[in-house]
This record gives sequence, structure tokens and C-alpha cells, in this order.
Amino acid sequence: MAARRGGLGRGLESLIPGIGADDAASGSLLIDVGALEPNPHQPRVRWDAEQLEALAGSIREHGIIQPIVVTRATGDVPYQIIAGERRWRAAQLAGLRSVPVLVREATPAQLLELALVENVQRADLNPIEEALAYRQLSTEFGLTQTVIADRVGKSRPAIANAIRLLSAPESIREAVANNTITAGHAKAMLAIDDVATQEHLLRQVINAGLNVRETERLVQRATEASRRTRVHVDRPADPAVRAVELRLQHALGTRVELVRRGEAGKITIDFHSDEELNAILERIAGIEDEI
Repeated sequence: MAARRGGLGRGLESLIPGIGADDAASGSLLIDVGALEPNPHQPRVRWDAEQLEALAGSIREHGIIQPIVVTRATGDVPYQIIAGERRWRAAQLAGLRSVPVLVREATPAQLLELALVENVQRADLNPIEEALAYRQLSTEFGLTQTVIADRVGKSRPAIANAIRLLSAPESIREAVANNTITAGHAKAMLAIDDVATQEHLLRQVINAGLNVRETERLVQRATEASRRTRVHVDRPADPAVRAVELRLQHALGTRVELVRRGEAGKITIDFHSDEELNAILERIAGIEDEI
């Protein structure tokens, strides 16, 4: 597994030259708050009212210390915000008529990337908003997960796992977005394929206040119970098949299911974390080396 990077990607000043601290200290303009519009690619969709009010209070007392970064817009509103939408919203609550801005050029892809980097650096996005932004960078702008990881200072598996959250049912995504459960809870429940079972587990997790580790154990028990039921209903016990399963389980250190369909079939190998997957792959590679 790739090690997590210690930094936070390239940062705003490297994505759009000339918006570093030195440039922010000079060259800013005062623009009417009504002449700015939000970034249409802003990944953040939820704004905490109490935090905005607190920032508005600070702005009333001290003003806006760091200028809002904008680019020229093509519509009726002259400028589009690149970075600083939270400051712009709070400035309006504070009653400011104008705000300091830095005008820079940016492509649509840069607008999304800059908004994402800014929010990730400030830990402002919930996991679902972050995942949606990663997916948009990939699908709309053609960035690979490796490139996205480099831009925001995360590992590629972290980006892949974040995007995987979007495959969860809406109820689980909403619970993550509302901070009712964590992304770790959701990832654990994604080990179950059946939506009804996932939603049943979600209710159990919330009602019992389970942590992530307890949720993983709950999911594992549900998975094993489902397999036992399926094996009992769908196929009779085959001593030869069971013997092969046991050999594979012993070799790989995890549960293995073998299903025969005539001369064909499939093998299902369980794992519950990236570390366990890597260990299984290493064991398989070791078996290949011995052959």
C-alpha cells in the first residue's frame, strides 16, 4: 500500500499562480458583494449556520484578512468565486457591502480542483461531498485517481475508498453526510451486497451506537449467516468441494467459498481491509512461486 502523504497536495498557490500569501498582501481589489457568485463546481453543499455566524462576527470586528480569489464570469454576474465562498457568505451576514478580492484566470476543472483543495485543507467537506468532488474530477475532467491523490495530498487507495462510498444506499450516504455515522461505518456495511440488509444494519448501528470495529463484526456475522442460509438452500453439502474450500482457507488465512457449475464455477475469497487483501495477495504470489 502506498504511504499516506504528509502534505496537502500542491495547494492553491501552485494550482493558480499568484494567489500566495505575498500576493494576497497587495494587489487586491474591493468588489461589491453582489458582483460575486458562487463557484458552480463548489463541492460543499452544506453550510453550518452557527459557524457562518461566528465567522461573520469575526469579520465585523476584524474585517476580511485574506482576500477572496475570483475569476471573471461570462454571465450576468461579473465574477465567480474560486476560493473563499465561506468568507463571502459570512461577509453578507456581517452586512459588508464590498469585499477584498484577487482576480485570477481559471478553467472549469481548476475551479473544481481549487474549491476541493481549499475545503480539504480546512476539513470543511463531509465524506460524501468529498467523494462527489473526486468522482466529478474523474468523470467530467478526466483526472485519474492517482492524479487526484497527488493534487489533494492523499493516497490513491484513499481516493478509491472515498468514491466507493457513493455506491452505498441513499440512507447510508445521508447518515454519513449528517455525521450520524462515519465513513468507516459505511465502508463496513458495503461488504454486504443486499440493500435491505444494509439498511437493516444501519438501523442497528445507529440505535446501538456501535463503533466501526463493532460494526465490522456485526457485518461479518450477517455475512456468515447469509452464507449458511444460502448454502443450506441452494446446494447440498459436497465433501469434495468442502475439502477444497478448507485447503484454500488454510493456505490463504481467510474464508473461501467454492461453487461448482458442472466443470465451471467460481471461488469467492473474503477480506475485510486493505491490509488483509495485501496479505492474501502475497500468499497467492507465494503459492505461484512454489508451482
